[in-house]
Order: sequence, then C-alpha cells, then structure tokens
Amino acid sequence: MTDQTLWGMDMGGTKIEGVVLDNARDKNVLFRERVPTGAHKGYQHVLSQIDKLYQSMAAHTGHTPSRLGMGTPGTLTREGLMKNCNATVMNGMRVKKDLEALLGTELIMANDANCFALAEAKMGVVNKELPNAKVVFGVILGTGVGGGVVVNGQVINGHHGIGGEWGHNELPGFQGRQCFCGKSGDNESILSGPALEWYYESRTGVKKPLKDIVCDARAGVDSIAVDTLHRLMQGFGKAVSLVINILDPDVIVIGGGVGNVDELYTEGKAAIAQYVFNNEFNAPVLKPSLGDSAGVFGAALLVNN
Repeated sequence: MTDQTLWGMDMGGTKIEGVVLDNARDKNVLFRERVPTGAHKGYQHVLSQIDKLYQSMAAHTGHTPSRLGMGTPGTLTREGLMKNCNATVMNGMRVKKDLEALLGTELIMANDANCFALAEAKMGVVNKELPNAKVVFGVILGTGVGGGVVVNGQVINGHHGIGGEWGHNELPGFQGRQCFCGKSGDNESILSGPALEWYYESRTGVKKPLKDIVCDARAGVDSIAVDTLHRLMQGFGKAVSLVINILDPDVIVIGGGVGNVDELYTEGKAAIAQYVFNNEFNAPVLKPSLGDSAGVFGAALLVNN
C-alpha cells in the first residue's frame, strides 16, 4: 500500500501542512491537515509539531510511507545544516537527520519555491495550459521572495541547493529596507509585500496594507501609492529579465500574496519585455491554480522526482 500513496509536508513560518496523495495519474487528495509551526517556541517544538502531523496522517491512512517529501523555507548545506530559512530557529540545525530519526522514514527535501514550481508544472496551471513546457520558472512573491526551476519535470536543486533562488540577487537601481540576508537592495527587500509596505510608509509616514495601497494606486487618489505600484512593476520586470537572460523559460508562474496583483500579468510583463535581452518577450506569465497548497503538493511529488 505504501507505494500507492505520496506523502508530503510543507514547513512554513506559521503553519506546517501535510498531504497524502494517491499515486495514480490524477493525484487525488486522500488526506490533508495543517498544524501551527510555533517557531517562536524553539527548534524542538517545531520538530514535535511535524511529528504530531505525521502521526495524524499515519492514523488516518493506516500506514506509514517509506519516503516523505518535505518543502522547507530554506535549503540544506552540503554538511546537512539548514540555511537561508526565514524561520531562523531552523538555521544551522540538522533538520533532515533529526526528522528522519524522529519519524523513522527517509526524507526528500527541497526548498518550498521548488515545491511550488514542481506542483504547478505537474498538477497545476502549467500542466493544464502548457503540458509540453520543458522549462518552468516558479516565482514566489509574498512575505519573502524566492523561486524554483523545473526542467523536463525535474527540480533543479543545483550544486549548493540554491537552484532558482533569485530572491537575494541584487536589483540594480533600487534601494530597499534591510533584508535578513544582510543586503538592502536585493529582490526580497524591494518586491516582497512587507518591503512594498515599508517603502510606502517611508514616503508617507503612514502604515497601510499592500492591498489598500494597490487600490489607491488604481483609483489614482494617492501619488505615493502610484509610485509604489510602479516600483513593483519595474522592479519585477528588471529582476525577472535577469533570470530570463540566463534561463529563458517556456513559462513563468507567480505564487505568493503579491502575485495576486493583476497588474503583474500586464504591466509587469511589459516591464520584462523592456529589460530582457531580446527584441520581444512572449513567454506566458501565469497565475497558479493550486492556491496556497501548491507547496505541499510539490513536496509529495518529490517522492517520485
């Protein structure tokens, strides 16, 4: 029975989600559940939450898997230590080794952005609209900024485990708030939701959620809101163009809360065309179809990747 199911977990800053999929062509959801991460309570508490979710999945299905896919906010060093995780309590810890000992099963781990890209490529919008796409670039624009690359259905992790990780590349011509990585001009410090809200507040002295800033920009009632939305479009276009100049993907999929800003798919795409090293840009830029569970679906798919 184990070989007939795919198990995945997605470890986020506020919640950990688990899913069991059937291993048939349609990958139907057999079980799905979420628990709080509780990172503020420390590393051991996060491990205990993962174990709690794992036991719930086992109780529901009546068995445990031989392998479990797991998406994480960071990635592992060659020595097996977690790095680049915005849930900083996990950084420097032997997460894979500790969880394999705790759960008694092999873990297949990947960055959550890679899981997002894999899920949309194999189960989501790319699979539905462009099933023959060979190179998929999955963009995360949310509380943080990240990315994942899938080529011929396989996640590109890379030599150091940072394949597709464009969030902390410097964005020429832009200055932002201090990022946890130490930079103040990278994509995350410019294009993330909190960074855009910070930019608006730094110009006005007023704290305002991004959705309200976007609404005011569309209505033309706030010139700083207009500037903030323009900053997102131009920054997105320039940042993505640098990836396209190297990777030239068949399709780009945008996940995360900032990805709900509709202008990204029109004005943002036009900005890509403005900056890309080509006389045109016509690759599709798509909204995802799997919602905020794309990461956990991708984690489950790692088992077969």
